[in-house]
Amino acid sequence: RHKTNTKSRCSLITKDGSNAEKNVGAASSPDSPALSWPPGLPLASSHCVPLPFPMAHGTTTLAFLFQGGVMVAADTRSSCSGLVACPASQKILPIHSHLVGTTSGTSADCALWKRILARELRLYQLRHGRRVSTSGAAKLLARMLHPFKGTELWAAASLCYVCSDGTRLQGALFSVGSGSPYAYSILDQGVKWGLTVDQATAVAREAVYRATHRDAYSGNCVDVYRVSSEGWTRRTREDLKEEYYREEERRGRPSE
Repeated sequence: RHKTNTKSRCSLITKDGSNAEKNVGAASSPDSPALSWPPGLPLASSHCVPLPFPMAHGTTTLAFLFQGGVMVAADTRSSCSGLVACPASQKILPIHSHLVGTTSGTSADCALWKRILARELRLYQLRHGRRVSTSGAAKLLARMLHPFKGTELWAAASLCYVCSDGTRLQGALFSVGSGSPYAYSILDQGVKWGLTVDQATAVAREAVYRATHRDAYSGNCVDVYRVSSEGWTRRTREDLKEEYYREEERRGRPSE
């Protein structure tokens, strides 16, 4: 039985290019094929998995809907308590051509569940000749994570925040991680449906920059993805310290 060492979060961000099946797993109707339960995974349990020891960690990830699709951004700092374990980690993970996931929590756990989910979605596509919808993928992952109370995920094409108990909340904007309160201060005033791709990219970059500037557990670089009906595209990774120096110059302060 797999045990998680700490709370982990996974995010699914997609822009479906076709009408896919909405019902997955136990909720599927008898007339539609259901996703099979992955072998070797524990059945759902109402008991929380105890954490062997506390581990402080943090990140900043965000996603929002706009007229050009879904904009996704995340920092690249992996931390463990006061230690920066890796300054160039990959927190936005492509799952297939129209689905990417952002991770917040224990990197090993997030990578494991990303691989399991990608495998199950690919098998479903091979068996039935169509992709699972975002809602279906979120339902499958929520079901797999349910035995590990305390883990969460959020998903999109109609951005859904999904808790480990299966509760799902729909919205147009989400941010997850220790830097999310700072990111929300930019997103709440900057995100609008009619944004162009360049404007949406600028808002996502600004939100991650402000969060990493104030949150010690977030930092280093920013990754920005755009997901549309044509698939996902990635913007070149950018070092945020250069943004800090530009900000100081705009304010007329000498850089150290």
